[in-house]
Amino acid sequence: MNTSLKLQILHLLHENSTISHETIATMLNIDTETASRLIEQMEREKIILRYSTVINWDKVESQRVTAVIDVKVTPQREVGFDAIAERIYRFPEVTSVSLMSGAYDLQVVVEGYHLKEVARFVSEKLSTIEHVTGTTTHFKLKTYKFDGVIFDDREDDQRLVIAP
Repeated sequence: MNTSLKLQILHLLHENSTISHETIATMLNIDTETASRLIEQMEREKIILRYSTVINWDKVESQRVTAVIDVKVTPQREVGFDAIAERIYRFPEVTSVSLMSGAYDLQVVVEGYHLKEVARFVSEKLSTIEHVTGTTTHFKLKTYKFDGVIFDDREDDQRLVIAP
């Protein structure tokens, strides 16, 4: 029962991180104390790591630059990719690092305030790390959807067109 209830709470919090414990309790037909206790437990267990908001930065900061960098590495004996990933995610410019399948091993997302800042990070910090054998940098031009939220604020008619 607890696992299913925890999953339901997590889905509600993921959809709206500002939802109150009282509202969660009402929606799941449980008492507020139980909802609060389960949320606090998941925070202690590091299941819930942080509460965040999805922001359309393009409307606020026109100078923000985001790059997705594919990184090819040689895994290390006994630690695989983990030690290299840790070295990379410790840089403050890095917002995420993921182990990937395919042509590259790690996907690194970096944010900066201009292209040169990101380029300098790649050439001076990332590509010089031992065991990094190659990088490919992609600059994000526009976000259409992120974390399930559509950024395009057009309110056009969404009905399907039916042609005779």
